[in-house]
Amino acid sequence: MTNMKNRDLSEGDINLCPERSAWQKLNINDKTRSWLDKDEKYFLHQSLSTPCLDVLSSCEGSYIRDLQGNSFLDFHGNSIHQIGFANPEVTEAVKKQMETLSFCPRRYTNIPAIQLAEKLAAIAPGDLSRVLFCPGGTLAVGMALKLARAVTGRFKTVSMWGSFHGASLDAISIGGESLFRREIGPLLPGTEHVPPADPYRCLWDNEGRCETCNLKCARYIEYILEQEGDIAAVIAEPIRCTRINPPPPGYWQAVRKACDRHNTLLIFDETAVCLGRTGRMFACEHYGVVPDILILGKGLGGGLLPLAAIIARDCHNTVKDKAIGHYTHEKNPLACAAGMAAILYIENEKLVERSEELGRYAAGSLNKLIPYHSLIGDVRGQGLLFGVELVSDKKTKEPANNAAEQIMYVCLSRGLSFKVSNGNFLTFMPPLTISSHDLDRALNILYRSLQEIEPHFIP
Repeated sequence: MTNMKNRDLSEGDINLCPERSAWQKLNINDKTRSWLDKDEKYFLHQSLSTPCLDVLSSCEGSYIRDLQGNSFLDFHGNSIHQIGFANPEVTEAVKKQMETLSFCPRRYTNIPAIQLAEKLAAIAPGDLSRVLFCPGGTLAVGMALKLARAVTGRFKTVSMWGSFHGASLDAISIGGESLFRREIGPLLPGTEHVPPADPYRCLWDNEGRCETCNLKCARYIEYILEQEGDIAAVIAEPIRCTRINPPPPGYWQAVRKACDRHNTLLIFDETAVCLGRTGRMFACEHYGVVPDILILGKGLGGGLLPLAAIIARDCHNTVKDKAIGHYTHEKNPLACAAGMAAILYIENEKLVERSEELGRYAAGSLNKLIPYHSLIGDVRGQGLLFGVELVSDKKTKEPANNAAEQIMYVCLSRGLSFKVSNGNFLTFMPPLTISSHDLDRALNILYRSLQEIEPHFIP
C-alpha cells in the first residue's frame, strides 16, 4: 500500500505510484508497452503526465479507446468534451472551413472569428461584449491580467490558495497549488492570496456553517483591498472544479460589491466550467454576479481544436495602443468555426438543461449511497460536474487517499475513467451529451468498485 500523505495531491492522480504499475501489468500488452516506452523516452517527464498510463487510438461521443480495443467511458476529458468527442457537426464545420480559409495572418480578420465573437457577446452575462481569442486557457489568463493592469494602472492581484489558472509562470503566480509553485523560483510580484470560500473546509467555523461567521472569507478579501489600496483585480474560479466547492450563499455578491467600492476588477476564470458544464451556460450565472472579465477555454474549441477567450466590458476597451494578446493564432478560422459549431450544438440540443437534469439525477443517486458506504463522506455537484469525497472516518473526515487511488484503477479496469482530485475526491465530468444508459453504467461501475474496495480497505 502506498503512503499518500507526502504527495502533492491537488490537481490529479499520481503518475508514479505502485497502483499504476500494478494496473499496467494486468492491462497493458507488449505492443502498447513498446509505444509507452517510446513516449517515455522522447518526452520530458513531468508530474501528472509522462510517463503515461495507456495509449489511445480513437475517441467518439462519451468513449475513449486504447490500442488493445478497450473502451472507457471518459468522465475526465480534461474538461473539453461538453459536446462529446468527434462531434460530427463540429468536425464538418472545420472540414468545410479548411477548404476555403485555413489560417488568418495578423492584420486581417475573417468571418468565422467575427461570428464567434458576436455570438459570445450575445450569450455572455450582463454587459460583457468585447472579445479576444487565443490558443489556450493559460494564455487567456495572461491576457486578462494584462488588461486589468492596463485598465487600472495597477499590478497587484488577489487570488485563492488551492486555485488553478494554468501552468505558465504568470498563471502559477496567481494560482495556489504547490505542485506548480514549489521550488520553481521567483514568481510575479504583488500576487496576494486568500483562503478559498469553501464551506466544506471552513476556516472560520468548526461546524462548517458559513452563515454563522457572516462571510468572513469575503470580508477578508475586502480587508486586503482596503489595506493595500492598489489591487488591480481579484481573479478566481467561480466554482473550484476539482473538489467541486461552491461558495456559500452571498459570497460572490459580497466580493463583487467590495471590488466596486475599491475600483478593482473582478475576473472569473471559467476555463474548465463554461458552456453548460454546471447546468448554466456560464457558471457565474448560478451566483447572479457579472465579472469585469470572463475567461473561457477548453470546451470552447468543441473538443477538437485549442481555443480560449476573454470577454470584457465595453468600458474596458481602452488600450488600443497596447498588445494584450497578439498571438499567431488569435483569430484562427478553423478554431473559431469549431467554437461556433460547438455553441450552436449546445443550444440546439438543449445541453445546458440536460446538464442540470442529469447532474441532479447523478448526485441524487450517489447521495442515496452515503448511509451504506463507510468510505463516502460527501457528494457534491453542479450540473454534470459532480463527485464523491472519500474518507476513512466519517466523524473526523480523514481523507481516504489510498482508497481513492485504488478505486480509480478498479474503475478503469471496468471501463470508467475519471479524475482523482486532492487525493480523496473522485471528480466526474462526463460529456453533456452522455446517454442516460451510459450515465447509469458509470454509476454502477463506481458502486461495484466501492463494494470491492471497502471490505479490504485499511486506512
